[in-house]
Amino acid sequence: METPVGLGRPVERTTELALHQKSKLKKSLRRFDMLFFLLCAFVGLDTLGLVASSGGEGFTWLIVLAVAFVLPYALVMAEVGSAFTQEGGPYEWVKLAFGRFHAGMAAVFYWVTNPLWVGGSLAFIATETWNTSNNFPDIGSGSAGDYAFKLAFVWFSIGVAIAALSYGKWIPTAGGFARIIVLGFFTFTVVLYAIEHGVHGISAGDLSPSMAVFLGLVPYLLFNYVGFELPNGAAEEMVNPQRDVPVSVLRSAVIGVLLYAVPIFGILLVLPQSAITNIGGFIDAIQEVFTVYGGASNAMFDVMALLFILTLMTSGAVWMIGSDRIQAGAAYDGAFAGFCGVFNSKLGTPVRVNVLSGVVASAFTISAIQLLSNKSTADAFTVVLDIAISTTLISYLWIFPAAAVLRRKYPDVHRPYRVPFDPWGIWVATALITFWVALGSWVAVFPSTLERLFGIEYDFHGTWGVSFAKFLVLTLGTLAVVAALAVVGYVLGAPVRRRQVEVLIEAPDSGSLALEGQPVLERKT
Repeated sequence: METPVGLGRPVERTTELALHQKSKLKKSLRRFDMLFFLLCAFVGLDTLGLVASSGGEGFTWLIVLAVAFVLPYALVMAEVGSAFTQEGGPYEWVKLAFGRFHAGMAAVFYWVTNPLWVGGSLAFIATETWNTSNNFPDIGSGSAGDYAFKLAFVWFSIGVAIAALSYGKWIPTAGGFARIIVLGFFTFTVVLYAIEHGVHGISAGDLSPSMAVFLGLVPYLLFNYVGFELPNGAAEEMVNPQRDVPVSVLRSAVIGVLLYAVPIFGILLVLPQSAITNIGGFIDAIQEVFTVYGGASNAMFDVMALLFILTLMTSGAVWMIGSDRIQAGAAYDGAFAGFCGVFNSKLGTPVRVNVLSGVVASAFTISAIQLLSNKSTADAFTVVLDIAISTTLISYLWIFPAAAVLRRKYPDVHRPYRVPFDPWGIWVATALITFWVALGSWVAVFPSTLERLFGIEYDFHGTWGVSFAKFLVLTLGTLAVVAALAVVGYVLGAPVRRRQVEVLIEAPDSGSLALEGQPVLERKT
């Protein structure tokens, strides 16, 4: 028997498990929290040196994508994030647009990046930063201290994600302030350095863009510039998402671009391009400009190094908070194993997915320490790591188009904010940002192909250390494993999908969220 009581309002089909788990959620995210949550997710300092190592061209492309990608991306996420405010955010949007299977696939591709990124990249950059200090004890590669430091880094991020959001949210807030302090003080010191020593200088020719540099940078620039949808993973833990999502997204977009652009320009001013390394460029620049502080320079650098490590730790933590909720949302909705969809009744957090992320990140950390130290396996592992932490870009090939499809499928859902130039604005903006992530995904999976198309020289083996054929085997194999994980998870979610209910997509009273997510049609099983 079915008892419809939706009164013609838009509904979605979910599960009994989803309703039960959502009853454990506690509203705690306000506009202030969301702004710093977004800054912590959007502004990652781990790739500043990589962009700066491309010289003035890297800076030019950073600004171009700020206008051509960040602006339309922020506008689209401001609309969809304030209109569709279900827990699990991007998973729910893709589900409503394309169905549960596609949403489950997108969720896994979105989620799996983060434990691998934390364990295989951020933990290593943090260790390298620690070792740049003249005063901290050195952490030897492959030593017991190396394992301890990196695993402690990983489980800090997991611990923050496990904590009740009312407490855990303060770590991203601290991370947001740490970014402002590090980048702000660095910029101030660049000015002092310029007054005392002059600057290296950038010519107009240095800023002239080229296709070769762009194709090499595009995946990393896009990876820098994503994250506006992340807080919506905890949408039903927001106090007022309709009001706060558009404001926090648009503010963080402006602040975030400035926090990238100003210090990268500073790096280029004080260091010649030949002296800037991919990862250490920002740290190199700090060491160089801090010489203006004389005898205090070492101590001040140590403080900045610790703050830099804190920003890395909070980057991992904030992405774990959001992406783990998205994956748990897929699980309690039946698109992944139901075991992973359980929230802790006291903490209101998806502890099972959090622990799973920690185990995956730890395994990847241990593997990376061992494989990167062996020359015969280091190059192959680097290829796997590179594509593994690029799967988030691929997930946007579902998430971005969903925004425009939702406008067509659910036109009557109240939208507190709409992309300008209605009705075509949402379609143009979505097409533009989908094009960028499709380009970034292609370059990440098939490097050198576009270079060959445009007649650009590309030393494949010199860049990757493996042949193109081996690269494809490793890359496509990694993507196949991720896709298989999503398919297996969907099959395991079948028992959860059998117990379904329908719920309102939005509250009957558009000014209140009190009834959102309440069942309007129950299916007896």
